[in-house]
Amino acid sequence: MGTVFTSLHLQHFRSYVDSTFEFNKGVNIIVGPNASGKTNLLEGLLMVARGGSYRGRDVEMISFEAPWARLQAETSQGARIVKIQREAQDRSSKTFVIDEQSLSRITLQRGVPIVLFEPNDLQLLTGSPELRRLFLDDLIEQTIPHFGALRRHYKRVVTQRNTLLKKQPRDIAEQLFVWNIRLSELGGQIARERIELIGQLNAQISELYDTIAAGGQTIELTYTTQFPYDNYETALLHKLELSTEIDVLRGFTAYGPHRDDLGVLIDNRKADVVASRGETRTLVLALKILELQLLEKLRGERPLLLLDDVFSELDSKRRQALTGFVSSYQTFLTTTDADIILQHFADSSVIRVAN
Repeated sequence: MGTVFTSLHLQHFRSYVDSTFEFNKGVNIIVGPNASGKTNLLEGLLMVARGGSYRGRDVEMISFEAPWARLQAETSQGARIVKIQREAQDRSSKTFVIDEQSLSRITLQRGVPIVLFEPNDLQLLTGSPELRRLFLDDLIEQTIPHFGALRRHYKRVVTQRNTLLKKQPRDIAEQLFVWNIRLSELGGQIARERIELIGQLNAQISELYDTIAAGGQTIELTYTTQFPYDNYETALLHKLELSTEIDVLRGFTAYGPHRDDLGVLIDNRKADVVASRGETRTLVLALKILELQLLEKLRGERPLLLLDDVFSELDSKRRQALTGFVSSYQTFLTTTDADIILQHFADSSVIRVAN
């Protein structure tokens, strides 16, 4: 069993001035018209569970002209509090209180595992490679200690290298050498973690896909990169050294794990080329269910599941499949029409929002 959220109190957070919501341990249906604050409520759960959001900077979460925002969740493991203070120059500071201890960051050990499935995820296979990299990296960050710090460090190194490429100092080759070494070292670590995760997903995805679609196809995930898996760092460093001139012309770093991709094959054919709309959505659904199951296995506790207005995007067959897999998790679903969901979840609570 995992952490169960029983309530959430939001003050000056997004569209909420001072609101409290009560939850049950099963399915919670959050219903309201568009722009009523449904997604803001899910974002609040993300903040108290993991300490961050996917929708913007912390300062943007403070209600307009308010000096601070405060979120407090009551859970089966005690209270979790997030405080965001508005600072000068459109900045903010953030503190956490968990188990009555003040923290500057929620570490992996202090975080609550959580899976978000939102409309943008339906473009996971057909959208930009960045979506697929985020899918891999966000899952790894919830399972591997210090991977979050590794991601941030790598991003800073790429930013520093790109800044140098734009400035073009006389001794640019000499200055780039230091960043090339660091980028290749960090990049190799990120690539290896992604490859390891893909291997774990591959062990289950064909069977899960067949359970949902009953099509008998073989699904394979691949890591798309220019560099050999077993010699990634050396190969990347060599490529960075050779590409100095073209990187200077471009003004950015064109090689590394920030340019790699997740590939998906159906019966050895590229899914983004041959998959129908229904097959694509089944693949995305399978990946999100695997994310849920793998997170539970690796963390040893059931994650929270947040479904942001995606139930209505699935047909009846895929809704039924999703219902069967998520019934044992504490789930939060947003919708404009509760009837669509209630027919699948008889034992559920309805939370109405109307900001």
